[in-house]
Amino acid sequence: MDYKDTLLMPQTEFPMRGNLPKREPEIQAKWEEMNIYQKVQERTKGRPMFVLHDGPPYANGDIHMGHALNKILKDFIVRYKSMSGFHAPYVPGWDTHGLPIEQALTNKGVKRKEMSIAEFRELCTKYAYEQINNQRTQFKRLGVRGDWENPYITLKPEYEAQQIKVFGEMAKKGYIYKGKKPVYWSPSSESALAEAEIEYKDKRSPSIYVAFKVKDGKQVLDTDTEIVIWTTTPWTIPANLGISVHPDLTYVVVAVNGHKYLLAESLLEAASKEIGWENPSVVQKVKGTDLENIICSHPLYGRDSLVMLGEHVTTDAGTGCVHTAPGHGEDDFIVGQKYGLDVLCPVDDKGYMTEEAPGFEGQFYEDANKSIGQALEEAGALLKLSFITHSYPHDWRTKKPVMFRATAQWFASIKDFREQLLEAVKETKWVPAWGETRLHNMVRDRGDWCISRQRVWGVPIPVFYAEDGQEIITDETINHISELFRQHGSNIWFEREAKDLLPEGFTHPGSPNGIFTKETDIMDVWFDSGSSHQAVLLEREDLVRPADLYLEGSDQYRGWFNSSLSTAVAVTGKAPYKGVLSHGFALDGEGRKMSKSIGNVVVPAKVMNQLGADILRLWVASVDYQADVRVSDAILKQVAEVYRKIRNTFRFLLGNLADFNPNQDKVAYENLREVDQFILVKLNKLIKYVHNAYENYEFSGIYHAVNNFCTLDLSAFYLDFAKDVLYIEAKSNPERRAIQTVLYESLVALSKLVSPILSHTADEVWQFIPGVEEESVQLTDMPEYQELPGAKEIEAKWNSFMKLRDDVLKALEEARNEKVIGKSLTAKVTLYVNEKTKHLLDSIKENLQQLFIVSGFEVAGSYEDAPENAVKLDTAAIVVTKAEGETCDRCWTVTPEVGQDPEHPTLCHRCAHVVEENYANLN
Repeated sequence: MDYKDTLLMPQTEFPMRGNLPKREPEIQAKWEEMNIYQKVQERTKGRPMFVLHDGPPYANGDIHMGHALNKILKDFIVRYKSMSGFHAPYVPGWDTHGLPIEQALTNKGVKRKEMSIAEFRELCTKYAYEQINNQRTQFKRLGVRGDWENPYITLKPEYEAQQIKVFGEMAKKGYIYKGKKPVYWSPSSESALAEAEIEYKDKRSPSIYVAFKVKDGKQVLDTDTEIVIWTTTPWTIPANLGISVHPDLTYVVVAVNGHKYLLAESLLEAASKEIGWENPSVVQKVKGTDLENIICSHPLYGRDSLVMLGEHVTTDAGTGCVHTAPGHGEDDFIVGQKYGLDVLCPVDDKGYMTEEAPGFEGQFYEDANKSIGQALEEAGALLKLSFITHSYPHDWRTKKPVMFRATAQWFASIKDFREQLLEAVKETKWVPAWGETRLHNMVRDRGDWCISRQRVWGVPIPVFYAEDGQEIITDETINHISELFRQHGSNIWFEREAKDLLPEGFTHPGSPNGIFTKETDIMDVWFDSGSSHQAVLLEREDLVRPADLYLEGSDQYRGWFNSSLSTAVAVTGKAPYKGVLSHGFALDGEGRKMSKSIGNVVVPAKVMNQLGADILRLWVASVDYQADVRVSDAILKQVAEVYRKIRNTFRFLLGNLADFNPNQDKVAYENLREVDQFILVKLNKLIKYVHNAYENYEFSGIYHAVNNFCTLDLSAFYLDFAKDVLYIEAKSNPERRAIQTVLYESLVALSKLVSPILSHTADEVWQFIPGVEEESVQLTDMPEYQELPGAKEIEAKWNSFMKLRDDVLKALEEARNEKVIGKSLTAKVTLYVNEKTKHLLDSIKENLQQLFIVSGFEVAGSYEDAPENAVKLDTAAIVVTKAEGETCDRCWTVTPEVGQDPEHPTLCHRCAHVVEENYANLN
């Protein structure tokens, strides 16, 4: 007889190798075929809603690791919620307007100037949909479950119609106005920018000290005095209309090199060193407040330059006398308005000096720095020219420097409802908690929001002008335009004349001849995406406002979190979200930003083709995503190793349940041995922990807890000794059925617990589990934590045993290294124990020899009686010797029993009995 045939070895068709790049698309095709998203929604209908509102990625280019991190995190949460008592729809979206698409078409050779605006916008629409289809395919490949066939898209007519309503409601409340004031202006984009579209990078700039001669000293300063200013933007000197001083600072007039100069006393030493003055002598001291309304002469044009008081003046650098050009700075504009100065802006849309800067017209503003410096030198006004490298605002798309430039723009007046915004921030739950402080400070310090852009690819600002220049924004016009956009899309704004866009029979006292014009600017793209709470959450029947959660990268505190809050509070008085969760950026393995030029970019598509989406998903679960996260081939390889261990655990569990029918063979908890109960107690603790971790978005805790349960509690302990029962005993042996019960409970629970993370693998495992009825694990609920009888006592007792077992394993390892034994089954373990350990061992009814996976075991005496050769550890003194007897051909136990049964001379008593009882027909 071949005794191998009598062993109940694991049997399963669940493959050991994941082969995820090939298998995952097959699983996804099955999801598609069964319409899994719809089935989940039908199953959970009627439950409390949980809405995670998708912040729309921009529809341009392949997805990167930041996209993957973001979408996978969202998928974890939505999948968990739909398995834990909620109805959790997920509607993905795309942001589609703005400069990148215009730029992409230009790069492809599209000649915008040679076609109508409407024709160009049609090309933009077509391009956007191509990008959406490409990104949608990649997001689905990540295993993200959602309503992919019905996403929200900011260029869709119904979206634009609601965005117009948001604008109209804000206008109605007086929050929208048009004004000429300095805004961030990008010459490279030829458009105004919002704060969210600015990034700071180092720039080398000229640093100049310039003397302005006093023309009228108001009996405070002599007319032979010169006020010294410092600036790093010489190109703004032609726009100078004043000089700002701080009312509370002390200023000094110093005599040096035959001149008298005024500057702040506290900056005299630093400025003297910088300019190169030697031994300046103070001839006069004056309070800043006394300098108000003194008039200087512009060093190039001789016009008046007014001295004004400004709280914005600091002593961080310079001279304490601030060159003021109201057309080129926010503080300059504010102080200029206070003193009635004009708003002079001698630079055009493309960044070229205009005729309002005599002598420099036609020069690009940065090139004009040199010419203006030379002109100041010739006028005897340039005291010092040097260069500095400093942090300077840049256009986040073109990466080129921006300027402050006064133009007529549309604004949303944040200051009018700032207190409501701050209250809404306070009422929101922020994870991490510092998010609240960050957004609070942004809202507190934020100026009015410039919402107009001088582009064509976007939602038009729905404003008409009467003949006399009056702005027309009424309920009637807003509702009419909203309906037109819903029916035809916003292209109609560019296809029709103003009179044809107005309601039929519309009249206005400012247009006696019935002539109207329309606004040509479009809305800031942040107004587009920031309106999604109304255009999506309110518009769609399957969603609700406010959303339970917004989840995006930490850059969205200044972006989508901010613009959504502004429009929602303006329109509804409340935040559009109950909670906000943010994540960091994906960096390379060394913590550097990913860059094509460095060659350190990790591409999601490549990872999925090589390792599979579940490895990427497991990586997301493994990292502290609320900070910046690292990813590299080496890191992914480590994650793949953890995946292999988890998969192998699933395979072992499945393999040993081939003959198990849960409806017939399951053993009740109270009838299990204590060691089996112990594992169910540990499983139950895992269930509770994982539930809490999902609730608190702590996915790395789940990653470690599941991995530890699989590798330590199961593989390294329970499954290790269970083989001796599972393989060796008869099929229906009570101990075997007890262990199979534990394996089954563990398998079902683990499949569900990891389903939100390892979405493909969990579904694959589910197909092989005996007795389950649902066609997908996604159509089940999370396992529930149960108060098992005696759980605390069982856990305490068996945790103590595990410490003893660890010590025994150490002693066995030492004996193995010293060649005393080979495998542990060739060993006999003799223990010398204290009272506590003796009491523990006496209370254990299970086969201790089996639990330690040795062939001989005895407790020979007390700890003090241990022989010198014993390994003395915390729990016991341990002697390891070679077990006496022969090795059983079937169970590999070493015992004197082998050879005592004439029918089966190579077997031990146990194996001979099992074979006789169950396998007589194999003879």
